[in-house]
Amino acid sequence: MHSKPGNDPPTTLLTGASGYVGGRLLGAFEDARVPVRCLARRPENLSGRVAASIEVVQGDVLVPESLGPAMAGVGVAYYLVHSMASHEDYAQKDRQAAEAFAAAAKEAGVRRIVYLGGLGRGELSPHLASRQEVGRILRESGVETVELRASVVIGSGSLSFELTRGLVERLPVMITPTWVETLAQPIAIEDVMEYLVEAASVPLDGSEVFEIGGPDRVTYGALMREYARQRGLRRRMLPVPILSPRLSSLWLGLVTPVYARVGRKLIESLKNETLVDDPRALKHFSVRPRGMADSVARALVNEDHEFAQTRWSDAVSSGGVEEDTWAGAKLGQRIVDTRARDVTVGPMRAFESIRKIGGKQGWYYADWAWKIRGFVDLLVGGVGLRRGRRDPRTLVAGDALDFWRVEAFEPPSRLRLRAEMRLPGRAWLDFEVEPTEGGSRIRQTAIFDPAGVAGRLYWYGLYPIHQLMFRGMLKRIAQASTDGV
Repeated sequence: MHSKPGNDPPTTLLTGASGYVGGRLLGAFEDARVPVRCLARRPENLSGRVAASIEVVQGDVLVPESLGPAMAGVGVAYYLVHSMASHEDYAQKDRQAAEAFAAAAKEAGVRRIVYLGGLGRGELSPHLASRQEVGRILRESGVETVELRASVVIGSGSLSFELTRGLVERLPVMITPTWVETLAQPIAIEDVMEYLVEAASVPLDGSEVFEIGGPDRVTYGALMREYARQRGLRRRMLPVPILSPRLSSLWLGLVTPVYARVGRKLIESLKNETLVDDPRALKHFSVRPRGMADSVARALVNEDHEFAQTRWSDAVSSGGVEEDTWAGAKLGQRIVDTRARDVTVGPMRAFESIRKIGGKQGWYYADWAWKIRGFVDLLVGGVGLRRGRRDPRTLVAGDALDFWRVEAFEPPSRLRLRAEMRLPGRAWLDFEVEPTEGGSRIRQTAIFDPAGVAGRLYWYGLYPIHQLMFRGMLKRIAQASTDGV
Protein backbone atom coordinates (compact mmCIF):
# COMPACT_ATOMS: atom_id res chain seq x y z
CA MET A 1 0.00 0.00 0.00
CA HIS A 2 1.28 3.47 -0.90
CA SER A 3 0.52 6.62 1.02
CA LYS A 4 1.41 10.28 0.69
CA PRO A 5 3.95 11.62 3.20
CA GLY A 6 2.92 13.94 6.03
CA ASN A 7 -0.63 15.10 6.47
CA ASP A 8 -1.32 15.85 2.82
CA PRO A 9 -4.76 14.65 1.68
CA PRO A 10 -4.79 11.60 -0.60
CA THR A 11 -4.61 12.31 -4.32
CA THR A 12 -7.64 11.78 -6.56
CA LEU A 13 -6.79 9.90 -9.75
CA LEU A 14 -8.80 10.92 -12.82
CA THR A 15 -8.89 8.92 -16.04
CA GLY A 16 -10.60 10.23 -19.16
CA ALA A 17 -9.74 13.88 -18.48
CA SER A 18 -9.56 14.59 -22.23
CA GLY A 19 -13.16 13.43 -22.65
CA TYR A 20 -16.49 15.12 -22.15
CA VAL A 21 -17.40 14.00 -18.62
CA GLY A 22 -13.81 13.72 -17.39
CA GLY A 23 -12.96 17.19 -18.63
CA ARG A 24 -15.95 18.71 -16.82
CA LEU A 25 -15.07 16.83 -13.65
CA LEU A 26 -11.48 18.04 -13.83
CA GLY A 27 -12.78 21.61 -13.90
CA ALA A 28 -14.91 20.95 -10.83
CA PHE A 29 -11.91 19.51 -8.99
CA GLU A 30 -9.77 22.50 -9.97
CA ASP A 31 -12.40 24.89 -8.61
CA ALA A 32 -12.60 22.93 -5.34
CA ARG A 33 -8.78 22.68 -5.10
CA VAL A 34 -8.92 18.90 -4.90
CA PRO A 35 -5.44 17.34 -5.37
CA VAL A 36 -5.78 15.64 -8.76
CA ARG A 37 -3.56 13.41 -10.85
CA CYS A 38 -4.64 12.81 -14.45
CA LEU A 39 -3.74 9.59 -16.22
CA ALA A 40 -3.23 10.13 -19.96
CA ARG A 41 -1.85 8.08 -22.81
CA ARG A 42 -0.62 11.32 -24.37
CA PRO A 43 0.11 13.82 -21.57
CA GLU A 44 0.84 16.53 -24.14
CA ASN A 45 -2.84 16.51 -25.13
CA LEU A 46 -3.70 17.79 -21.65
CA SER A 47 -0.80 20.18 -21.14
CA GLY A 48 -2.69 23.22 -22.42
CA ARG A 49 -5.92 22.40 -20.62
CA VAL A 50 -4.99 21.95 -16.99
CA ALA A 51 -3.89 24.29 -14.22
CA ALA A 52 -0.28 24.23 -13.10
CA SER A 53 -1.38 22.52 -9.87
CA ILE A 54 -2.71 19.46 -11.74
CA GLU A 55 -0.35 16.53 -12.08
CA VAL A 56 -0.46 14.72 -15.44
CA VAL A 57 1.20 11.31 -15.70
CA GLN A 58 1.67 9.03 -18.67
CA GLY A 59 -0.20 5.75 -18.47
CA ASP A 60 -2.59 3.49 -20.32
CA VAL A 61 -5.32 1.34 -18.77
CA LEU A 62 -4.44 -1.32 -21.36
CA VAL A 63 -0.80 -1.36 -20.17
CA PRO A 64 -0.93 -2.72 -16.59
CA GLU A 65 2.68 -1.90 -15.74
CA SER A 66 2.01 1.82 -16.33
CA LEU A 67 -0.72 1.96 -13.68
CA GLY A 68 1.25 1.24 -10.50
CA PRO A 69 3.13 4.57 -10.34
CA ALA A 70 -0.04 6.48 -11.21
CA MET A 71 -1.89 4.90 -8.26
CA ALA A 72 0.70 5.83 -5.62
CA GLY A 73 -0.88 7.87 -2.84
CA VAL A 74 -4.34 7.75 -4.43
CA GLY A 75 -7.42 7.70 -2.21
CA VAL A 76 -10.20 7.78 -4.83
CA ALA A 77 -9.79 6.71 -8.47
CA TYR A 78 -12.29 7.79 -11.14
CA TYR A 79 -12.69 5.38 -14.03
CA LEU A 80 -14.18 7.34 -16.94
CA VAL A 81 -12.75 5.63 -20.03
CA HIS A 82 -14.16 3.28 -22.61
CA SER A 83 -13.23 2.00 -26.07
CA MET A 84 -16.43 2.48 -28.09
CA ALA A 85 -14.56 4.35 -30.83
CA SER A 86 -12.03 1.54 -31.27
CA HIS A 87 -11.78 -0.30 -34.57
CA GLU A 88 -11.27 -3.54 -32.65
CA ASP A 89 -13.48 -5.55 -30.25
CA TYR A 90 -14.21 -2.72 -27.84
CA ALA A 91 -15.93 -4.98 -25.30
CA GLN A 92 -12.80 -7.12 -24.99
CA LYS A 93 -10.59 -4.03 -24.67
CA ASP A 94 -12.88 -2.55 -22.02
CA ARG A 95 -12.81 -5.83 -20.12
CA GLN A 96 -9.02 -5.99 -20.14
CA ALA A 97 -8.69 -2.34 -19.17
CA ALA A 98 -11.10 -2.66 -16.24
CA GLU A 99 -9.34 -5.75 -14.93
CA ALA A 100 -5.94 -4.04 -15.12
CA PHE A 101 -7.22 -0.86 -13.45
CA ALA A 102 -8.99 -2.75 -10.66
CA ALA A 103 -5.93 -4.90 -9.92
CA ALA A 104 -3.64 -1.86 -9.80
CA ALA A 105 -6.06 -0.01 -7.51
CA LYS A 106 -6.21 -2.91 -5.08
CA GLU A 107 -2.44 -3.33 -5.07
CA ALA A 108 -1.97 0.38 -4.33
CA GLY A 109 -4.50 0.41 -1.48
CA VAL A 110 -6.93 2.77 -3.20
CA ARG A 111 -9.91 3.41 -0.90
CA ARG A 112 -12.64 3.77 -3.54
CA ILE A 113 -13.25 3.57 -7.31
CA VAL A 114 -15.94 5.75 -8.88
CA TYR A 115 -17.31 4.67 -12.26
CA LEU A 116 -19.93 6.16 -14.58
CA GLY A 117 -21.81 3.52 -16.58
CA GLY A 118 -25.13 3.20 -18.36
CA LEU A 119 -28.71 2.37 -17.42
CA GLY A 120 -30.62 -0.51 -18.94
CA ARG A 121 -32.17 -3.86 -18.10
CA GLY A 122 -33.01 -7.07 -19.91
CA GLU A 123 -31.40 -7.97 -23.24
CA LEU A 124 -28.88 -5.18 -23.55
CA SER A 125 -27.08 -3.90 -26.64
CA PRO A 126 -23.37 -4.84 -26.85
CA HIS A 127 -22.41 -1.30 -25.82
CA LEU A 128 -24.61 -1.17 -22.70
CA ALA A 129 -23.72 -4.76 -21.78
CA SER A 130 -20.04 -3.83 -21.95
CA ARG A 131 -20.52 -0.72 -19.79
CA GLN A 132 -22.28 -2.78 -17.12
CA GLU A 133 -19.69 -5.55 -17.33
CA VAL A 134 -16.98 -3.00 -16.59
CA GLY A 135 -18.92 -1.94 -13.49
CA ARG A 136 -19.19 -5.54 -12.33
CA ILE A 137 -15.43 -6.09 -12.78
CA LEU A 138 -14.62 -3.00 -10.72
CA ARG A 139 -17.10 -3.93 -7.96
CA GLU A 140 -15.69 -7.45 -7.69
CA SER A 141 -12.09 -6.22 -7.46
CA GLY A 142 -12.02 -5.98 -3.68
CA VAL A 143 -11.88 -2.18 -3.85
CA GLU A 144 -15.03 -0.38 -2.69
CA THR A 145 -16.72 0.86 -5.86
CA VAL A 146 -19.48 3.39 -6.53
CA GLU A 147 -21.06 2.69 -9.91
CA LEU A 148 -23.37 5.41 -11.21
CA ARG A 149 -25.63 4.35 -14.09
CA ALA A 150 -27.01 7.20 -16.19
CA SER A 151 -29.36 7.60 -19.13
CA VAL A 152 -29.02 10.38 -21.73
CA VAL A 153 -26.69 13.15 -20.53
CA ILE A 154 -27.83 16.63 -21.63
CA GLY A 155 -25.17 19.31 -21.80
CA SER A 156 -23.39 21.51 -24.30
CA GLY A 157 -20.94 19.29 -26.15
CA SER A 158 -22.34 15.92 -25.05
CA LEU A 159 -22.83 13.15 -27.61
CA SER A 160 -26.58 12.96 -26.96
CA PHE A 161 -27.06 16.71 -27.14
CA GLU A 162 -25.01 17.10 -30.33
CA LEU A 163 -27.06 14.34 -31.93
CA THR A 164 -30.31 16.06 -30.93
CA ARG A 165 -29.13 19.51 -31.96
CA GLY A 166 -27.79 18.30 -35.31
CA LEU A 167 -30.99 16.52 -36.30
CA VAL A 168 -33.40 19.26 -35.23
CA GLU A 169 -31.38 22.15 -36.66
CA ARG A 170 -30.80 20.54 -40.05
CA LEU A 171 -34.02 18.66 -40.80
CA PRO A 172 -37.42 20.43 -40.94
CA VAL A 173 -38.94 17.02 -41.74
CA MET A 174 -37.36 13.99 -40.10
CA ILE A 175 -37.85 10.41 -41.25
CA THR A 176 -37.37 8.75 -37.89
CA PRO A 177 -36.64 5.08 -37.04
CA THR A 178 -38.45 3.25 -34.24
CA TRP A 179 -35.77 4.01 -31.63
CA VAL A 180 -37.00 7.61 -31.51
CA GLU A 181 -39.92 6.34 -29.39
CA THR A 182 -37.72 4.54 -26.83
CA LEU A 183 -38.09 5.85 -23.27
CA ALA A 184 -35.16 7.46 -21.48
CA GLN A 185 -34.65 9.48 -18.31
CA PRO A 186 -32.33 12.38 -19.28
CA ILE A 187 -30.05 14.00 -16.76
CA ALA A 188 -28.22 17.34 -16.97
CA ILE A 189 -24.42 17.28 -17.09
CA GLU A 190 -24.35 19.61 -14.05
CA ASP A 191 -26.28 16.99 -12.04
CA VAL A 192 -23.95 14.22 -13.21
CA MET A 193 -21.03 16.32 -11.96
CA GLU A 194 -22.65 16.69 -8.53
CA TYR A 195 -23.20 12.94 -8.29
CA LEU A 196 -19.60 12.20 -9.31
CA VAL A 197 -18.14 14.66 -6.80
CA GLU A 198 -20.31 13.36 -3.95
CA ALA A 199 -19.51 9.76 -4.87
CA ALA A 200 -16.00 10.21 -3.47
CA SER A 201 -17.30 10.61 0.08
CA VAL A 202 -20.85 9.24 0.24
CA PRO A 203 -21.06 6.83 3.23
CA LEU A 204 -21.30 3.21 2.09
CA ASP A 205 -20.97 -0.29 3.44
CA GLY A 206 -19.29 -1.97 0.47
CA SER A 207 -19.73 -1.44 -3.25
CA GLU A 208 -23.00 -0.01 -4.57
CA VAL A 209 -24.80 0.63 -7.87
CA PHE A 210 -26.85 3.83 -8.08
CA GLU A 211 -29.23 4.65 -10.91
CA ILE A 212 -29.33 8.37 -11.68
CA GLY A 213 -31.63 10.40 -13.91
CA GLY A 214 -33.81 13.47 -14.02
CA PRO A 215 -37.48 13.45 -12.97
CA ASP A 216 -38.86 13.15 -16.54
CA ARG A 217 -39.40 9.89 -18.42
CA VAL A 218 -39.51 10.86 -22.10
CA THR A 219 -38.85 9.46 -25.57
CA TYR A 220 -35.97 10.61 -27.74
CA GLY A 221 -38.62 12.14 -29.99
CA ALA A 222 -39.93 14.20 -27.08
CA LEU A 223 -36.41 15.39 -26.34
CA MET A 224 -36.04 16.56 -29.95
CA ARG A 225 -39.42 18.29 -29.84
CA GLU A 226 -38.45 20.11 -26.65
CA TYR A 227 -35.23 21.28 -28.27
CA ALA A 228 -37.21 22.52 -31.30
CA ARG A 229 -39.67 24.34 -29.02
CA GLN A 230 -36.94 26.19 -27.18
CA ARG A 231 -35.25 27.14 -30.45
CA GLY A 232 -38.51 28.31 -31.99
CA LEU A 233 -38.33 25.70 -34.78
CA ARG A 234 -41.25 23.86 -36.35
CA ARG A 235 -40.33 20.26 -37.03
CA ARG A 236 -42.26 17.23 -38.24
CA MET A 237 -41.36 13.59 -37.61
CA LEU A 238 -42.38 10.76 -39.93
CA PRO A 239 -41.69 7.39 -38.26
CA VAL A 240 -40.60 4.45 -40.44
CA PRO A 241 -39.72 0.90 -39.28
CA ILE A 242 -37.09 0.10 -41.94
CA LEU A 243 -33.97 1.99 -40.89
CA SER A 244 -31.44 -0.60 -39.66
CA PRO A 245 -28.73 0.45 -37.17
CA ARG A 246 -26.19 0.67 -40.01
CA LEU A 247 -28.44 2.78 -42.24
CA SER A 248 -29.44 4.93 -39.28
CA SER A 249 -25.80 5.53 -38.36
CA LEU A 250 -24.91 6.58 -41.91
CA TRP A 251 -27.94 8.86 -41.93
CA LEU A 252 -26.83 10.39 -38.64
CA GLY A 253 -23.28 10.77 -39.95
CA LEU A 254 -24.52 12.90 -42.83
CA VAL A 255 -26.61 15.32 -40.79
CA THR A 256 -25.13 15.36 -37.27
CA PRO A 257 -21.69 15.47 -35.63
CA VAL A 258 -22.05 11.77 -34.77
CA TYR A 259 -19.90 9.85 -37.20
CA ALA A 260 -20.75 6.46 -38.59
CA ARG A 261 -18.69 4.09 -36.45
CA VAL A 262 -19.73 5.42 -33.04
CA GLY A 263 -23.19 6.23 -34.39
CA ARG A 264 -23.96 2.60 -35.15
CA LYS A 265 -22.87 1.40 -31.72
CA LEU A 266 -24.86 4.16 -30.10
CA ILE A 267 -28.01 3.42 -32.09
CA GLU A 268 -27.85 -0.27 -31.21
CA SER A 269 -28.17 0.89 -27.59
CA LEU A 270 -31.20 3.10 -28.26
CA LYS A 271 -33.47 0.07 -28.47
CA ASN A 272 -33.06 -0.31 -24.69
CA GLU A 273 -35.14 1.78 -22.31
CA THR A 274 -32.83 3.60 -19.89
CA LEU A 275 -35.01 4.34 -16.89
CA VAL A 276 -34.35 4.69 -13.17
CA ASP A 277 -36.13 1.79 -11.46
CA ASP A 278 -34.20 2.03 -8.20
CA PRO A 279 -34.48 5.52 -6.62
CA ARG A 280 -31.96 4.94 -3.79
CA ALA A 281 -29.63 7.62 -5.20
CA LEU A 282 -32.07 10.26 -3.96
CA LYS A 283 -31.67 8.88 -0.44
CA HIS A 284 -27.87 8.61 -0.38
CA PHE A 285 -26.98 11.76 -2.35
CA SER A 286 -28.03 15.39 -1.86
CA VAL A 287 -28.48 15.90 -5.62
CA ARG A 288 -31.98 16.77 -6.82
CA PRO A 289 -31.77 16.55 -10.63
CA ARG A 290 -33.48 19.19 -12.76
CA GLY A 291 -36.10 18.39 -15.41
CA MET A 292 -35.57 17.89 -19.13
CA ALA A 293 -36.73 21.37 -20.19
CA ASP A 294 -34.37 23.08 -17.76
CA SER A 295 -31.51 20.78 -18.81
CA VAL A 296 -32.00 21.68 -22.49
CA ALA A 297 -32.25 25.39 -21.68
CA ARG A 298 -28.96 25.33 -19.75
CA ALA A 299 -27.23 23.42 -22.54
CA LEU A 300 -28.42 25.98 -25.10
CA VAL A 301 -26.77 28.79 -23.17
CA ASN A 302 -23.35 27.43 -24.03
CA GLU A 303 -24.33 26.36 -27.55
CA ASP A 304 -25.60 29.85 -28.36
CA HIS A 305 -22.19 31.25 -27.41
CA GLU A 306 -20.42 28.74 -29.70
CA PHE A 307 -18.54 27.33 -26.74
CA ALA A 308 -18.67 24.18 -24.70
CA GLN A 309 -16.36 23.52 -21.78
CA THR A 310 -15.69 20.03 -23.07
CA ARG A 311 -17.12 17.91 -25.88
CA TRP A 312 -17.40 14.17 -26.42
CA SER A 313 -15.55 14.63 -29.74
CA ASP A 314 -12.54 16.23 -28.03
CA ALA A 315 -11.70 12.92 -26.39
CA VAL A 316 -8.62 11.33 -27.88
CA SER A 317 -10.58 8.08 -28.08
CA SER A 318 -13.21 9.73 -30.27
CA GLY A 319 -10.87 9.47 -33.20
CA GLY A 320 -10.44 5.76 -32.74
CA VAL A 321 -6.84 6.16 -33.90
CA GLU A 322 -4.21 3.58 -33.09
CA GLU A 323 -0.94 4.75 -31.61
CA ASP A 324 1.94 5.08 -34.10
CA THR A 325 0.86 2.28 -36.44
CA TRP A 326 -1.43 1.75 -39.39
CA ALA A 327 -3.04 -1.72 -39.56
CA GLY A 328 0.27 -3.18 -38.36
CA ALA A 329 2.05 -2.07 -41.55
CA LYS A 330 5.56 -0.69 -41.37
CA LEU A 331 5.63 3.02 -42.06
CA GLY A 332 7.75 4.02 -45.02
CA GLN A 333 10.01 6.99 -45.72
CA ARG A 334 8.45 10.29 -44.74
CA ILE A 335 7.04 12.53 -47.48
CA VAL A 336 7.18 16.27 -46.86
CA ASP A 337 5.50 19.08 -48.80
CA THR A 338 6.65 22.48 -47.55
CA ARG A 339 6.11 25.96 -48.95
CA ALA A 340 6.37 29.53 -47.64
CA ARG A 341 4.95 32.96 -48.38
CA ASP A 342 6.10 36.37 -47.18
CA VAL A 343 3.58 38.93 -45.96
CA THR A 344 3.95 42.58 -45.01
CA VAL A 345 2.46 42.27 -41.51
CA GLY A 346 3.91 41.26 -38.17
CA PRO A 347 3.73 37.71 -36.76
CA MET A 348 0.69 38.44 -34.56
CA ARG A 349 -1.35 39.62 -37.55
CA ALA A 350 -0.03 36.85 -39.78
CA PHE A 351 -1.01 34.21 -37.23
CA GLU A 352 -4.59 35.47 -36.91
CA SER A 353 -5.80 33.69 -40.06
CA ILE A 354 -4.05 30.49 -39.00
CA ARG A 355 -5.52 30.41 -35.50
CA LYS A 356 -9.09 30.56 -36.93
CA ILE A 357 -8.69 27.73 -39.43
CA GLY A 358 -11.25 24.91 -39.65
CA GLY A 359 -14.73 24.65 -38.20
CA LYS A 360 -17.13 27.29 -39.54
CA GLN A 361 -14.20 29.31 -40.95
CA GLY A 362 -13.27 26.43 -43.25
CA TRP A 363 -9.87 25.77 -44.81
CA TYR A 364 -9.57 28.94 -46.90
CA TYR A 365 -9.41 27.18 -50.26
CA ALA A 366 -11.35 24.42 -52.05
CA ASP A 367 -13.70 23.81 -49.12
CA TRP A 368 -15.68 21.55 -51.46
CA ALA A 369 -12.68 19.19 -51.60
CA TRP A 370 -12.33 19.18 -47.82
CA LYS A 371 -16.05 18.38 -47.51
CA ILE A 372 -15.75 15.49 -49.98
CA ARG A 373 -12.78 14.13 -48.03
CA GLY A 374 -14.81 14.42 -44.82
CA PHE A 375 -17.77 12.62 -46.39
CA VAL A 376 -15.55 9.77 -47.60
CA ASP A 377 -14.05 9.56 -44.14
CA LEU A 378 -17.52 9.12 -42.63
CA LEU A 379 -18.34 6.34 -45.07
CA VAL A 380 -15.27 4.34 -44.03
CA GLY A 381 -15.95 4.86 -40.31
CA GLY A 382 -13.82 7.93 -39.67
CA VAL A 383 -14.59 11.17 -37.88
CA GLY A 384 -15.30 13.34 -40.93
CA LEU A 385 -15.47 17.13 -40.60
CA ARG A 386 -18.42 17.11 -38.20
CA ARG A 387 -16.48 17.77 -35.00
CA GLY A 388 -15.71 21.37 -35.96
CA ARG A 389 -13.74 23.21 -33.31
CA ARG A 390 -14.33 23.97 -29.64
CA ASP A 391 -13.92 27.73 -29.90
CA PRO A 392 -13.85 29.99 -32.99
CA ARG A 393 -10.93 32.11 -31.73
CA THR A 394 -8.52 29.98 -29.77
CA LEU A 395 -7.16 26.45 -29.48
CA VAL A 396 -5.26 24.39 -26.93
CA ALA A 397 -3.11 21.33 -27.41
CA GLY A 398 -5.36 18.28 -27.48
CA ASP A 399 -8.36 20.01 -29.09
CA ALA A 400 -10.25 18.20 -31.83
CA LEU A 401 -10.35 20.31 -35.03
CA ASP A 402 -12.51 18.73 -37.75
CA PHE A 403 -10.61 15.53 -38.58
CA TRP A 404 -7.37 16.78 -37.00
CA ARG A 405 -6.04 16.92 -33.44
CA VAL A 406 -4.10 19.94 -32.19
CA GLU A 407 -0.59 18.84 -31.18
CA ALA A 408 0.87 22.29 -30.65
CA PHE A 409 -0.63 25.77 -30.43
CA GLU A 410 1.99 28.44 -29.77
CA PRO A 411 0.72 31.85 -30.92
CA PRO A 412 2.03 33.72 -32.80
CA SER A 413 4.51 31.19 -34.13
CA ARG A 414 3.07 27.70 -34.59
CA LEU A 415 0.04 25.47 -35.09
CA ARG A 416 0.64 21.76 -35.58
CA LEU A 417 -2.21 19.36 -36.42
CA ARG A 418 -2.17 15.55 -36.39
CA ALA A 419 -4.57 13.76 -38.74
CA GLU A 420 -7.35 11.60 -37.30
CA MET A 421 -9.09 10.84 -40.59
CA ARG A 422 -8.84 7.32 -41.97
CA LEU A 423 -5.84 7.06 -44.27
CA PRO A 424 -3.03 4.55 -44.94
CA GLY A 425 -0.39 6.14 -42.76
CA ARG A 426 0.14 9.08 -40.41
CA ALA A 427 -0.12 12.73 -41.36
CA TRP A 428 0.47 16.18 -39.92
CA LEU A 429 -0.18 19.73 -41.08
CA ASP A 430 2.15 22.34 -39.64
CA PHE A 431 1.95 26.14 -39.81
CA GLU A 432 4.86 28.33 -38.67
CA VAL A 433 5.23 32.12 -38.61
CA GLU A 434 8.58 33.86 -38.23
CA PRO A 435 9.46 37.56 -38.35
CA THR A 436 11.32 38.97 -41.36
CA GLU A 437 12.82 42.37 -42.08
CA GLY A 438 9.71 43.47 -43.97
CA GLY A 439 7.04 41.61 -42.03
CA SER A 440 6.59 37.83 -41.59
CA ARG A 441 7.07 34.53 -43.36
CA ILE A 442 4.28 31.94 -43.18
CA ARG A 443 5.50 28.39 -43.70
CA GLN A 444 3.02 25.56 -44.33
CA THR A 445 4.24 21.96 -44.17
CA ALA A 446 2.30 18.75 -44.89
CA ILE A 447 3.97 15.60 -43.56
CA PHE A 448 2.97 12.04 -44.43
CA ASP A 449 4.36 8.71 -43.21
CA PRO A 450 2.98 6.20 -45.75
CA ALA A 451 2.09 2.67 -44.67
CA GLY A 452 3.29 0.26 -47.32
CA VAL A 453 2.28 0.38 -50.97
CA ALA A 454 -1.23 1.55 -50.07
CA GLY A 455 0.20 4.65 -48.41
CA ARG A 456 2.32 5.63 -51.40
CA LEU A 457 -0.52 5.00 -53.82
CA TYR A 458 -2.74 7.21 -51.68
CA TRP A 459 -0.28 10.11 -51.60
CA TYR A 460 0.79 10.08 -55.24
CA GLY A 461 -2.70 9.26 -56.50
CA LEU A 462 -3.93 12.47 -54.87
CA TYR A 463 -0.76 14.44 -55.64
CA PRO A 464 -2.36 16.88 -58.13
CA ILE A 465 -5.22 17.59 -55.72
CA HIS A 466 -2.83 18.01 -52.79
CA GLN A 467 -0.74 20.48 -54.79
CA LEU A 468 -3.82 22.48 -55.72
CA MET A 469 -5.20 22.53 -52.16
CA PHE A 470 -1.95 23.25 -50.34
CA ARG A 471 -0.90 26.01 -52.75
CA GLY A 472 -4.33 27.63 -52.68
CA MET A 473 -4.67 27.35 -48.91
CA LEU A 474 -1.37 29.09 -48.21
CA LYS A 475 -2.15 31.85 -50.72
CA ARG A 476 -5.55 32.54 -49.13
CA ILE A 477 -4.12 32.47 -45.59
CA ALA A 478 -1.52 35.05 -46.62
CA GLN A 479 -4.21 37.20 -48.27
CA ALA A 480 -6.45 37.00 -45.19
CA SER A 481 -3.60 38.16 -42.95
CA THR A 482 -3.07 41.34 -45.01
CA ASP A 483 -6.71 42.20 -45.76
CA GLY A 484 -7.46 45.74 -44.68
CA VAL A 485 -3.78 46.70 -44.26
